[in-house]
Amino acid sequence: MKRLRRYLVAGLLVWLPLSVTFIVLKFLLELMDKNLKFVPKEFLPETYLGFPIPGLGLLLTVLVLILTGLLAANIVGRSAVNLWESLLVRIPIVRTIYTAVKKFSEVVFSDSEQSFKKVLLIEYPRKGLYSFAFQTASQLQEVQAKTAEEVICVFLPTTPNPTSGFILMVPRRDVIELDMSVDEALKMVISLGVVVPQWRDDQIGELPLVMPGPDKKTGA
Repeated sequence: MKRLRRYLVAGLLVWLPLSVTFIVLKFLLELMDKNLKFVPKEFLPETYLGFPIPGLGLLLTVLVLILTGLLAANIVGRSAVNLWESLLVRIPIVRTIYTAVKKFSEVVFSDSEQSFKKVLLIEYPRKGLYSFAFQTASQLQEVQAKTAEEVICVFLPTTPNPTSGFILMVPRRDVIELDMSVDEALKMVISLGVVVPQWRDDQIGELPLVMPGPDKKTGA
């Protein structure tokens, strides 16, 4: 029975990830294919071919995103986006949701030095317990001026939803910078710590040495 159970688990480990991946991709493709409803039927290839083309909605979505980016990157498009945002922020509930999502997206996808560029390890919620954090800012101005030491701003994500979390001001000396990328850290957070990024073997020698504490008997 133990051998049979081992074979069953091995089979699940093969087929379960494949099945979930297929279901998720199928759902996303079907969701994006709904964008084709906004396209007149005479412009759809299925009108001439007689059958729909899977993934055409994905191509349309990517094309719309690229065109929107091109429009928002120039002066005229930026003015239109600013006008649209000024209208959204006047609506109470919409303003809260839109502003929060926009700020988070800017931090995650921004190429500036203030975005999620570093994965950090901090002692939280107490000494001796470590948590992932992402550096978001180092120029804190007023906060820095009113603290006795150099601090940085970090975002502490929650799991399995990394879009929520806490903003903490942490002394720089209490921060440990990790080698893993932001994507690897996010995967670990989302997977509840199951997906652990690989660490190069040649980095093992870089581990900090743990000095032995004083002997309680001798006091040395």
